Amino acid sequence: MTEHTTWVEGTHSVTHTGGGDIHVSLGAAAHEPRKPVFRQLPDDQLRWVRRVLVAPVNMGRARTTLDETGTVILDGVPGSGRTATARVLLREHHRPIGAFRELLPGEQDELPLRNPALVDPGDRLLLDLSTAEAGLWHDALGGLPALRRTVHERRAHLVVVMPHDGTLDPDLQHYRVEIGPPVSPLEVLRRHLRAHGVPYEQFLRNDVTIDEFLSDRKPMREIADFADRIRRARESAGPGKEFAEWCAAAKHARAGRRAEVAECVAGLPDASQRALLIAVSMLHGAHADVVHRATALLLSAVGHPEAETPLLQRKDLAQRLSEISARSGPDGRVRFTELDYDSAVRVHFWDHMPDLRPHLGAWAGRVVESNDPHLVPDVRDGLVARLAGEYLRTGRAEALAALAERWSAQGADRARSEAAVQALTCGLADPAHGKYFRERIYQWCVYRRLTAEFAQVLVQVCADVLAPDHPDHALIRLHHLARHERGTTHALQALCDLMAGSRRLRRRLLDRLARGDLAPPDLAIFLRVSDPAPLTDRSVTTRALVDEEEVRRSLITCWRAVLTEAVSRPEGRPMATRAEIRHWLHWAAEGAGDRGELLLDVLVEAADRCGEDRGSTFAVLYTSARQAECASPAYDARSAKTTDLLLQKIGVAQGLGPATPSASASGGRS
Repeated sequence: MTEHTTWVEGTHSVTHTGGGDIHVSLGAAAHEPRKPVFRQLPDDQLRWVRRVLVAPVNMGRARTTLDETGTVILDGVPGSGRTATARVLLREHHRPIGAFRELLPGEQDELPLRNPALVDPGDRLLLDLSTAEAGLWHDALGGLPALRRTVHERRAHLVVVMPHDGTLDPDLQHYRVEIGPPVSPLEVLRRHLRAHGVPYEQFLRNDVTIDEFLSDRKPMREIADFADRIRRARESAGPGKEFAEWCAAAKHARAGRRAEVAECVAGLPDASQRALLIAVSMLHGAHADVVHRATALLLSAVGHPEAETPLLQRKDLAQRLSEISARSGPDGRVRFTELDYDSAVRVHFWDHMPDLRPHLGAWAGRVVESNDPHLVPDVRDGLVARLAGEYLRTGRAEALAALAERWSAQGADRARSEAAVQALTCGLADPAHGKYFRERIYQWCVYRRLTAEFAQVLVQVCADVLAPDHPDHALIRLHHLARHERGTTHALQALCDLMAGSRRLRRRLLDRLARGDLAPPDLAIFLRVSDPAPLTDRSVTTRALVDEEEVRRSLITCWRAVLTEAVSRPEGRPMATRAEIRHWLHWAAEGAGDRGELLLDVLVEAADRCGEDRGSTFAVLYTSARQAECASPAYDARSAKTTDLLLQKIGVAQGLGPATPSASASGGRS
């Protein structure tokens, strides 16, 4: 496959580090919550890599090392497919528990490699340091032994991709496997072509273009890209074209078309033709109506006066397209006649007309909100992805981020909000600028006063784009968004959804809340995320979250703040708080099994720490227990017994009864 994985077919991936487009569609109004669409994408990506990977040299040894030890450290020359191999190895260890995650040591909000909280049972962890500088690699080496031990203890799996020129400590040499590129580059190309749907009877023939391309050893990335060009040449070829002609077109496109485009532009002095050339390159494959309207919008954006020629005397669109080597097909979609001509046009105007760049951003915003039935999501997203590609190619990540924010200004409609999501998705997926966008999104979530539209864009990006590979980063950002949320609960719901399947994330958020200032927004968040059902669940492991001392400590700290707020501000949230208490007591009686007493211990100890208000908080607990008992669906002896046990614990806390061992003192029953 590739050194930096390139999804070279029309997959539904949000990870994208090669050529082509990324398409993201919200599918609903940007101001309404919706079901996340990207939650399962990491596994989709891993399946795709597995499909196209030809096993590199020493793949078997790497697999055995990972199977036997839970850890493998991959080394190899750049271009040998190390990262793709790492992903496939982790894909082979897919289990119902745990998740695939990529670790980002040194980044903001990333736990240190030494921290055991980084790993959940069954996790599949990728630590890709193939391009890391010496300092980062040295720091990572210091934490690797501790990380490896945690991975082993929790039956997780870790694949590290080390820098090829990096050194490795002697005690880690046992886990190192040096892989080499596959023996047959031709088989790599054919595997990609087969995955792209090219008939095998075509690519099994000998072809002089392929022989020439593979005559010297190519990195896996270049082979994947060449296969993708053949695929696109096949799709755009006219009837009667054969495999050899597709390969020749791919070869020509690979050589680059900058000189051709420069000559074409020089021969088009008319602004309207240049605008059409740009519009086709940015909307390649769009319907002719969309291209025509976009051309007019571009001329307006740059202040070009409208044509004075009478309408029926003007050139029709077909003639104008032929003058720029483009045509409209039977389906009405406009494409250049030569492969990759569109990307060469974009590069030419972006590089050689820099004053045009700000106009292109404003123009794209107007195009995406056009009311045209042919402006389907794929076309809109393709436009944004191509524009974002030029920003990123030339190192203008900050300008792209600012553009996404402008598109999400007050009053932005759904189309502009979707475009902003798409732009940020492209930035996050870019290997050179992903870190910048993760940090920029953090700054927005923490420090900026956001419009409702932009806040929802960030919720969408965190929940659907950032969370699959980097859930900890998404957790922190969604927490900040939820704290600042007013009038909606989109961020809070996304935060709850994110934690729903992860004990590790729930543990981390509870710890984060307990260590914070527990302002009223945090208390509201706590009451939503402290559902006792997952806290007492033992379907994954024999030990429930509430069995863990650290989790109980966090719960006690947060409940103390909730109870204090309830009794000190009776005009605030006492009814809502009592409803949450009743829910805990219902669960302690009927759903928690032998962990029910631990839930009571948490509430009583939290109330006992309320200082001058402890008497009032004990009264709130007891009253809530009686109400819960009366409202119990079963209204049976279990609820009454729970109330009696709670009253006994309150008495002990107040020194009114005999001391009895609490469940928390013994760490819970197992």
